[in-house]
Order: sequence, then C-alpha cells, then structure tokens
Amino acid sequence: MRVWIDQDLCTGDGLCEDHCPEVFTLLEDGIAYVKESGFVLNDPGQWDSLARVPVVHQGRVINAAEDCPGECIFIETDDGPVGVH
Repeated sequence: MRVWIDQDLCTGDGLCEDHCPEVFTLLEDGIAYVKESGFVLNDPGQWDSLARVPVVHQGRVINAAEDCPGECIFIETDDGPVGVH
C-alpha cells in the first residue's frame, strides 16, 4: 500500500497525524505530508510524494483517510487507487 496527500485539499486538522504519526505529519505550513521510514516526503508533495505504508500501519492509514475532513488522503495498492470516501 502507498499513500499521498493532496495538499491543496488539506484543511490542516491533523487528524491523520493523530491516527498514524508514523506515516503522517504536519509541517510549519500547517499542511499534512506523508512520511516513509521517518523521512518527510514534502518535495514536491502531492502525488509525487507517494509513501510506502508498512503492513502494521495500514489499518490506521485507512482510518485516517476515512476520517479526513478535507478528503485529501489517497491510497493506492498494486491493484490501483482505493476509494475510501
């Protein structure tokens, strides 16, 4: 599973970080970004920053996407995008 955030849609609520701080973080700009192995993927952000999600965190990443008020978290699998909204 891989995940990315559309920063144009992000409301900065931080619910994603509450659900799974191992994969999501808010930066100084107040917008959420994904992390992979502790490394923030914010350059350039958006779909170009696709983070691999360890199996242990996948359930919490899905919950974060479902609870996101901005509907800005996008999940992809080897079978293609996953619709959570």
